[in-house]
Amino acid sequence: MAVELYNDGKHVCLAFYDLVDEEADHAVQCNQFLIVDGDHGALIDPGGNMTYNGLLMGMQRYFPSRNLDYILASHADPDIIASLNKWMVTTRCRVLISKLWARFLPHFTTGRDYSDRIIGIPDEGMVVPLGESKIKAVPAHFMHSEGNFQFYDPVSKILFTGDMGASLIDHDVALKPVTNFDEHIPFMIGFHRRYMISNKICRFWVNMVRQLDVEMIVPQHGARFEGKVM
Repeated sequence: MAVELYNDGKHVCLAFYDLVDEEADHAVQCNQFLIVDGDHGALIDPGGNMTYNGLLMGMQRYFPSRNLDYILASHADPDIIASLNKWMVTTRCRVLISKLWARFLPHFTTGRDYSDRIIGIPDEGMVVPLGESKIKAVPAHFMHSEGNFQFYDPVSKILFTGDMGASLIDHDVALKPVTNFDEHIPFMIGFHRRYMISNKICRFWVNMVRQLDVEMIVPQHGARFEGKVM
């Protein structure tokens, strides 16, 4: 089921928290996102084959999948982009990912040449036009991937942070925003100690985020953070 993070009647941001089979630790919980602006749409980190069918069906209420403009991939892990081949076959979307990973993406496909639909994001990031809005790909390298991007939507003021801020919790908990940061830390700390490369990199990230007008931080795993105080 889609959760509306933002909806002003024209510009919509959706999150999907429950598309992964988590029973018996079968797979890690992960979130998928859809931004719609008028007749244009972009998926952020659509996931692997496990999430494809549910995401395809869930997005139809808000946006016809055949009109998908982009897939925006924070990095190249399988829970981010392993369903790529299906999206390339069923839509005419273009895929944006760090230039470091652009030539790795064909390994997720069946061998057809999709090079004209794969766009490598330069290290410094870029602005992606979407309808009458723009999505900013902001660099977050080494958090945890060498070529890593987060995606900022200036209309909703949402920063989609990939693995930064991730928590390892079940989907029924993940779909609700964090209300007590201190109580939430135990669900985050192990992941960040293992996956984030250094405090120096994290400080660079904090300085970058402070320059953005952010109302919501939405990781690819676990619960979101709403409001500037949080």
